[in-house]
Amino acid sequence: MNLGDIRRYSGRQLTRIRNVSGQQISRLRNYSGKQLSRIRNASGQRISAIRKHVRPEKFTRMNQIRSGQASNSITEGCLVLEGGAFRGLYSQGVLDALMENDINFRCVIGVSAGALSGLNYCSGQIGRSARINLSYRHDGRYVGIRALRKAHSLVNLDFLLRDVGAIEPFNWKYFSNPERRFVAVCANVNTGKAEYLEKGSCDILSAVKASASMPYVSPEVIVDGQPYLDGGTCCKIPYQWAIDQGYAKIVVVRTRDRSFRKKDRTSENELADIAYRHNHEFAKALADSNINYNRQCDELIQLEKQGRIFVIAPQQEVMVSRVEADLEKLGDLYLEGYREMNEQIGALKEYLNK
Repeated sequence: MNLGDIRRYSGRQLTRIRNVSGQQISRLRNYSGKQLSRIRNASGQRISAIRKHVRPEKFTRMNQIRSGQASNSITEGCLVLEGGAFRGLYSQGVLDALMENDINFRCVIGVSAGALSGLNYCSGQIGRSARINLSYRHDGRYVGIRALRKAHSLVNLDFLLRDVGAIEPFNWKYFSNPERRFVAVCANVNTGKAEYLEKGSCDILSAVKASASMPYVSPEVIVDGQPYLDGGTCCKIPYQWAIDQGYAKIVVVRTRDRSFRKKDRTSENELADIAYRHNHEFAKALADSNINYNRQCDELIQLEKQGRIFVIAPQQEVMVSRVEADLEKLGDLYLEGYREMNEQIGALKEYLNK
């Protein structure tokens, strides 16, 4: 065997060794991948089981949620409700305390979660908002994959606004009182401007749905032929509307403490130009929404100091996320709002009677 034969033979052997080694490595990778996938699936199932075990389907202190029907008395002035998704549980505690103290404002304007909470305040149903949120937060028809499949949004607002009515009926008779106004703030996707849709002049449930439909993750809601999304895009705290309407007494319910401010720009804001490239004015409003919110917070501080507006806000930093899953935290936030409003009821009545 000459040198050439040895080289050819060695080359063939080396090729075979490489092929065998490659097949072995591939098998090992496939096997490892399958094993890793099985481990991940098993871990996921265990985590899911643990979560189900430690996270109750309902708030464990439901007996502390208030109940009853508000009186027919009407309090002069305008109630302004900030949004904040599930942080709205704070507002719901405040509103229940107001109703129990016979403070039922002639006008209510809410944005996003504020509009959802205000709806039940205007129906006079003490505890209804909190009971629904604390009972159905982990119901797939309301929040989660089932909601996403049906409503194309993480939160199915139709379940909240329409379906739940079959379980806990909405008091339309009380809500329809012509002597009381209810307004939902919506952002017009075509114009990028805030619009104020009022009970009696539109499908108010659709308006509230639009007001609470978060950009990026929710489809537009059509009301009277116009596309709308979360009113907080353009106006997160609509106190200026109440001033422009001429109300002498204005009460603002916040869902953040007075010192809270947002970052002027976030990665979410930067996505606006891409997500809504065909709606330039709306994209601009969305990108600037945090800056405008911080300006509103500063203005409210000055208006409160001047005695022009009465503000109810959490006394401590709110450690609850927009889509908070911990029912105990949500229930605590409701009880915090209820307690803090009762502590300030004397000061509120003094302001209203000046």
